[in-house]
Amino acid sequence: MRSIMMIVNEKREDAAKLASQVQVALEEREIAVVGAESDRDVELVLVFGGDGTILWSAQAARERSIPLLGVNLGHMGFLAEAEVSSLESLVDRVAAADYAVEERMTLELDVQMPDGSVQHDWAINEAAIMRTDLAHPAHFGIGVDGQGVSTYGADGIILSTPTGSTAYSYSAGGPVVWPDTEAVLMVPLAAHGLFTRPLVVGPNSELEVSILKQQWADIEVWCDGIRRITAPAGTRILCRPSKVPVKLARLSDTPFSARLVAKFDLPVSGWRRLGLEES
Repeated sequence: MRSIMMIVNEKREDAAKLASQVQVALEEREIAVVGAESDRDVELVLVFGGDGTILWSAQAARERSIPLLGVNLGHMGFLAEAEVSSLESLVDRVAAADYAVEERMTLELDVQMPDGSVQHDWAINEAAIMRTDLAHPAHFGIGVDGQGVSTYGADGIILSTPTGSTAYSYSAGGPVVWPDTEAVLMVPLAAHGLFTRPLVVGPNSELEVSILKQQWADIEVWCDGIRRITAPAGTRILCRPSKVPVKLARLSDTPFSARLVAKFDLPVSGWRRLGLEES
């Protein structure tokens, strides 16, 4: 019997109600629905919630190397593929396994503590390296491929994938990078220094952030806003593209540019109007 994992934002009553309806419809088609705690073999992770719920669910999809399909119940829903208005079609497409699979690059992080211990983590959107003392900036050293590039004070530094370039990185002034681009972004938050522009490096590069000695408090490393690592002064954070992607199920072939315009409600009317009158 085929099985699908369903993950629901339990804090939202509408999500639980819609998920229950979809579960009944799938079981009528002889597809079992299991929860995140199940160790059963599943073919798809179906998520009801916003981007936060999808990010939380990405761990299960990544570990099992199966696609994730999000139903948007949040505000932006950049990672979601389906809307609540199309649930009947969603059930039919899932039952028929009628979807394309798109791989999204993830980041892997090595957080090297001053005592020599190392903590490992990963992110599909970003790793946010943040100050905890709101009265004082944190002090960072940054490097690329073993070469020091700059030092500066800042509220934090965001290490982002192309997928995450429309999230926290974008809010901090980082560029929008198409999700099929192989690149890693380093975007400073409210930095003060001579060289504080965002950096975009290729897939073979390794970014490094050093937590310099002159800190007022420990730094926190947040992966996708879910998992936290406390990083004291003297910590080195190494970041590179991971070999393990997250797979997203796609129900349409809408190009990313069209998704971008729709999600941000960009003003594109007349973008080809050249001001030339016909003779």
